Amino acid sequence: MNFEAKSRFVNALTFARFPLIFAWLGFAVAQEFLGGFWLGAAACLAMLASGLTDLFDGRLARKWGVVSPLGKMADPLMDKVFFIVAFPAISWQVARQGESDAHALVMLSFTVLYMLRDTWVTFMRAVGALYGADVAAMWLGKVRTALSFPGAGWVYMYLAFHRLAPESWHTPWLVSCYAVEGLLVALTLVSLFTYTAAYAPYFEKALARKAEL
Repeated sequence: MNFEAKSRFVNALTFARFPLIFAWLGFAVAQEFLGGFWLGAAACLAMLASGLTDLFDGRLARKWGVVSPLGKMADPLMDKVFFIVAFPAISWQVARQGESDAHALVMLSFTVLYMLRDTWVTFMRAVGALYGADVAAMWLGKVRTALSFPGAGWVYMYLAFHRLAPESWHTPWLVSCYAVEGLLVALTLVSLFTYTAAYAPYFEKALARKAEL
């Protein structure tokens, strides 16, 4: 492939995250109302494919030398679309299936925290950009994002299939979901404080400038 074809392919891979996560949503909601193994399996495949686009688009862009400003902006945007669709939908599933109040509250807190963290970090990076700061994603943010895809998939698999699994699987599977959610909450909080500390000097500059005006 020539440069243009490679660039188009990588961008298509990035933007594919959007329809794939909505395909997951459609299959997941359908399974909640209609039941059955195959709708859940189709949802899992759609979520897996959506997550894999995040794994390969950046790698291919760097390997082929087609990293672009559009790609740098589109990739985190598509990540946010994934989170905005997946986590509220999973919270709805937890409530609809009559899971414990504790699990419902954990998922609600988890979802709100994710959205607030991403909104705040976007704001702080924008402030930093006003003063020429390096606003590239930090390694901790990348780790948190990378783990969010399999984490969401694991919790969804529990919700989709635990009723079809042997009774003895339910408790350990649910405990593993709590562990995944706890890890992602911890990474989100640490990432939130790390970004805030990194861009706080630029935020203080912006406040001082406003005071001068």
